[in-house]
Amino acid sequence: MKIITFYLPQFHSIPENDEWWGKGFTEWVNVKGAKPLFEGHEQPRIPINENYYNLLDDSTIKWQIELAKEHGVYGFCFYHYWFNGHLLLEKPMENFLNNQQLNFPYCICWANENWTNAWVADGNVKTLIQQKYGDKDDWKNHFEYLLPFFMDKNYIKADGKPLFVIYRPEICECLNEMLDYWNQLAIEAGLKGICFAYQQLSYYLEKNKDDSRFSYYIEYQPGYARYDVQNCKKTFLSNSLLKTKTWIRSLAFKIDKTMNWNLSAKLTRQSLTTEDYDELCRAIINRKPTDDKAIPGMFVGWDNTPRRGARGRVCLNSTPEKFEYYLSKQIENAKNNYKKDMIFVFAWNEWAEGGYLEPDTRNEYDYLKAIKKAMDINNDKI
Repeated sequence: MKIITFYLPQFHSIPENDEWWGKGFTEWVNVKGAKPLFEGHEQPRIPINENYYNLLDDSTIKWQIELAKEHGVYGFCFYHYWFNGHLLLEKPMENFLNNQQLNFPYCICWANENWTNAWVADGNVKTLIQQKYGDKDDWKNHFEYLLPFFMDKNYIKADGKPLFVIYRPEICECLNEMLDYWNQLAIEAGLKGICFAYQQLSYYLEKNKDDSRFSYYIEYQPGYARYDVQNCKKTFLSNSLLKTKTWIRSLAFKIDKTMNWNLSAKLTRQSLTTEDYDELCRAIINRKPTDDKAIPGMFVGWDNTPRRGARGRVCLNSTPEKFEYYLSKQIENAKNNYKKDMIFVFAWNEWAEGGYLEPDTRNEYDYLKAIKKAMDINNDKI
């Protein structure tokens, strides 16, 4: 089984973040500034040995790779930020490509949203940099940037093609035309094409979508599980309200495509929400694929209060032991029901959202060890 973990590159400073958030800003600023909001709330999270690393240091990435290999993680899925040729947080991924000593499987997820100040804005959401898709020249420039990664021996393939994930397809008005063009360019470059996958629940739920260009979708957890849990709890009336809310959010995303009003960000909750790890994980392991495009997911934990404070969401009662148990069950589910050889896990290093496998002062290496144990239980070789 290939355990692929989402990887956040926002652990080094860039000029844009210096301008928007203050000199020297990285994700560690959010992590260090977190406060406990209720009794027993585990904040702030502290990396083991207070290792507030800098991803521009290749020795850090070497350390991450060694940890991942030792404990059964197959590869990383890097978040990629491209705005009509304007790149953000690109250096760790580029260093991964250019340094031959950083030898580890990886793929790319294009986080194709506007960058906004929604983390801290109380309803006054502003766009920091807008996501526009341009025309064929822009698409070609983007493809030519991605091509060296696609050609890299370490790049993860699916069906013999480089696996490229798009975070939120529904906000791309030129989606099919762009993906068709990229596929054509890939074939012209000597590849078999590109294997496209998408990630967010919002596109999965969209009615009358044309997802024919996508070979797969990733059940990005715990988002899919939250939806399943809510559906199970709803009465007929409240289920109708849930569907209405989902429709309103979908409409907001469509308006944001053209008007740049950030309506979708303004619809985020304004109070603290808690949820139960066991409940969500039971929904994950009991979920069955609705078609053969589904790739199963799993998550370590969730607590985005370092970013959103009292407007955040906290998943309670997660432990390494529970993660091991549920991941083991999900590996079995992936094999028997999904018929897939990969699981995408949230996350390698989402410290400010409470989803990380990297060692901290409380659990040390136990979450990583849980992956190895879950693989051993299912007789998967590392």
